[in-house]
Amino acid sequence: MNHVYDVIHRRRDVRGQFTGAPIPDEVLARVLSAAHAAPSVGLSQPWDFIVIRDAATRAAFHEHVMHERDVFAATLPDAAPFHKIKIEGVRESTLSIVVTYDPDRGSPAVLGRHAIADAGLYSVCLAIQNLWLAATAEDLGVGWVSFYREPFVQQLLDIPATIRPVAWLCVGPVTHLEQTPDLERHGWRHRTPWQQAVHTDRWTAPTPT
Repeated sequence: MNHVYDVIHRRRDVRGQFTGAPIPDEVLARVLSAAHAAPSVGLSQPWDFIVIRDAATRAAFHEHVMHERDVFAATLPDAAPFHKIKIEGVRESTLSIVVTYDPDRGSPAVLGRHAIADAGLYSVCLAIQNLWLAATAEDLGVGWVSFYREPFVQQLLDIPATIRPVAWLCVGPVTHLEQTPDLERHGWRHRTPWQQAVHTDRWTAPTPT
């Protein structure tokens, strides 16, 4: 049991520590199997995993991400702190895994989704979390890249219009996992104590600090 908690707290969103070393096939299989074992609404399993090793594809995605990075930086009153932060490890990681969501999987009657339309999307996020924790247990790093436009990724990877790309994950062996998350180390934001997120019986306004 202690190993589970260790993996949860050791997990990091990796950017700059990838070595590029290969991932053994059996290790990748265990990680993907763990992702596929996630719970899903109505047992719809609405996810797919696109494993990307092709250098040209990753280079095209990297160029797109850098453009979107510049777009975001232009919205900041002071972009200097942001420019110190590495936002991706697309080229340095061993491979990428794109996790997608198919809202039609299990349709027309997905048990449990009739009142919460996003329950299928939540299921995909659980698969991503399973993948991330399994990778951490295998001493692999994972970095979730979010600086992209979904239509670009759909076109780049020939994803049908009805399928949504939810996450582009960079995956691979790392030199180490940082003790402190990158955004905290760079002073972008600081983690709050878990106690501040807990309410009893009903919502209560946070205590002013």
